[in-house]
Amino acid sequence: MAENIYKAPESNVDDGSYEVANLSMKEILFSFSGRIPRKTYWLSFLGLIAALIVLIVLLVLIGVSESVLSILTLIIYIPALWISLAIQVKRWHDRDKSGWWVLISIIPIIGPIWAFVENGCLAGDEGVNRFGPPSA
Repeated sequence: MAENIYKAPESNVDDGSYEVANLSMKEILFSFSGRIPRKTYWLSFLGLIAALIVLIVLLVLIGVSESVLSILTLIIYIPALWISLAIQVKRWHDRDKSGWWVLISIIPIIGPIWAFVENGCLAGDEGVNRFGPPSA
């Protein structure tokens, strides 16, 4: 019998099964490679802010002088900046964009709003993209 010309075309479509990367806490906080979903982004970011607040409040409660407090705050700020950048870069990767998009926050008013919407509100790619598989 002849081939059915009305039959729907068949193709090798992605069935949605893909590998998932399981990043360690060290990779999430300090590495600039890979991807993280919104939940991990928000938990990491809010955890970082909470940890910084707790550290500074403890230093104030201990009674550290203002000059020492400012020096210690600067020392604490450096790893906090690194962690913040690493988290944001991985979130941009999840949106299939270069980590250099983190620099959009420099643009006054529009930049931080854009970064907030892209990183904090929009879902990332469901499957594997050029930055690897999605993270769990």
